[in-house]
Amino acid sequence: MMRIFVVQRHAATHLHYDLRLEIDGVLKSWAVPKGPPETIGVRRLAILVKDHPLEFADFEGVIPVGHGGAGTVEIWDKGWYETEGSAPAAQQFERGVMELTLRGRILDGRYSLIRMISKKKKGGKPKDEWLLAKRSGGGAVTASQR
Repeated sequence: MMRIFVVQRHAATHLHYDLRLEIDGVLKSWAVPKGPPETIGVRRLAILVKDHPLEFADFEGVIPVGHGGAGTVEIWDKGWYETEGSAPAAQQFERGVMELTLRGRILDGRYSLIRMISKKKKGGKPKDEWLLAKRSGGGAVTASQR
């Protein structure tokens, strides 16, 4: 089953990219500080953040100061994704290993999202950290070809 994904470039306190995947009627969202990898074998930190409504997939504009995530948001890439294997997206998410095929203008090919065991921050709760990796497909090159 194909579902939407969107990557929004978010110039907030720090420039980052938000990867959002449609799962069970919401957009599961990860902040990717260095942006999604376009090169096979490159892994990037992806920090799980709060879910967003599906309507947010089309949002571009400015989030005003005083609201969470204040800053400029623009759509960097958008398209469709499907999970690999027989487990649905929600089950893969809960398991902490998602195998995806993305079909967007920029991101095209096979990706993995893998939950890491995170350490507790002093005086706070741990971040829900994942790795986002490009595995194959599209016009990607390997890191050794760069």
